[in-house]
Amino acid sequence: MAIADTNAIIVSYLTTSSTKVDPLIALVASRVYCPRLPEKATLPAVGLFTRGGAPNPHIPGILTPSVQFDCWAANSIDARNVYRKLYDALQGIQNVTVGSYQIMSAIEETSGQDLVDVEIPNYFRVLSFFLFMIRAE
Repeated sequence: MAIADTNAIIVSYLTTSSTKVDPLIALVASRVYCPRLPEKATLPAVGLFTRGGAPNPHIPGILTPSVQFDCWAANSIDARNVYRKLYDALQGIQNVTVGSYQIMSAIEETSGQDLVDVEIPNYFRVLSFFLFMIRAE
């Protein structure tokens, strides 16, 4: 069995119109990037990548990736707003079908942290981590 691309599944969920996701789409449109924003990306935007996860040999069709999200904007208030919309789109979702896969759940692992990088002017971000359970069989 091939391993599912959980990053692509999550990007697809976050860029497909639904009641939960539409407020995020209203802010970032299709600017949800993996693994990071392209150089000189239009803001606001979201970057994400899988940072790990725990495999379960007893349930091989279930993936549990831990995903890092970076919510970017031109100022800290807007970055925090992108984070809030991302949180609303993900926190507590259950049994959402994305293509031939199912996001069984998403739970925030680490609340949004405001980060400032003085070497990257006019780019502000809020960092958070979510744990997913995805049926990939």
